[in-house]
Amino acid sequence: MADRTRASIEIGASADAVMAVIADLPAYPEWTGEVKQVDVLEAEPETGRARRALLVIDGGALRDRQELAYTYDGATAVRWSLVKGDMLRALEGAYTLTPSADGAGTTVEYTLAVDTKIPLLGLMKSKMEKVIIDRALAGLKKRVESLR
Repeated sequence: MADRTRASIEIGASADAVMAVIADLPAYPEWTGEVKQVDVLEAEPETGRARRALLVIDGGALRDRQELAYTYDGATAVRWSLVKGDMLRALEGAYTLTPSADGAGTTVEYTLAVDTKIPLLGLMKSKMEKVIIDRALAGLKKRVESLR
């Protein structure tokens, strides 16, 4: 699963504000089209951020229940990996946040690698990852900037 798909977007908000939206997993069904339900299974006692969560995904071609494990690096990064899923064999993702020099904006990079239980051609897998990333970044930008 060495191949990863990446994209980035500029968001007109601080890294703290962006990370607050990213870390609020239970609110994902409000602003993402694919995530229909989130159950936090384990949270960090200090911050309340999810360490493990169960997500119900319905993205048209991809319908899955995914248990994901999360690790955070303050307000600069979050990484997640698949613990178990119905349709996926492996999944690794990350948001990396880079604040602008004045702190008023943030560049968000999304990295994703997915391995399905059903074999997919490399081009199909890359396209699926790209669609997931593009939708997630657009939804994140809209959500963060609407909360300002």
